[in-house]
Amino acid sequence: MSGVTVVAAERRVFIDKQSPKAYQALLAAAEAAREVAAEAGLDRRLVELVNLRVSQINGCAYCLNVHTRAALRAGETTQRLGVLPAWRDAELFTARERAALALAEATTDPSDIVAQQAAYALARQALTEEEISAAIWVAIAINAFNRVSIMSKHPVRPTPGV
Repeated sequence: MSGVTVVAAERRVFIDKQSPKAYQALLAAAEAAREVAAEAGLDRRLVELVNLRVSQINGCAYCLNVHTRAALRAGETTQRLGVLPAWRDAELFTARERAALALAEATTDPSDIVAQQAAYALARQALTEEEISAAIWVAIAINAFNRVSIMSKHPVRPTPGV
């Protein structure tokens, strides 16, 4: 494993539980981002696509589990969820969705300036300024939650009947 030592059954600090005041502030920020998205006209399916794409990039199993179920409840299809990592190569996503997904990816890896500029150009063609802002805020919020869950190593356990 290339010099990496793996500790079996490592117990991590659940930082959301350890520092509830900070976590509550994060929850409030995420709620505000959801409200901004709704006010801008981004439907819940699109918000969940952004949540999922960011969580895929970050490798957050816990958030992927939570937001896959939320996307399905919002009416998302298993086909679109299955091809989401390759959204650029599928004809299943609208121009608005593509723009929001590109912004989500650029927000998640802001060091890629070329991708960031391309995402913003795409967004300018398909989204209003309110929608651009909302999509970026949703991506910022889920990026923060991904880090909380990854660093806490929140478990994903089997869900009966799913």
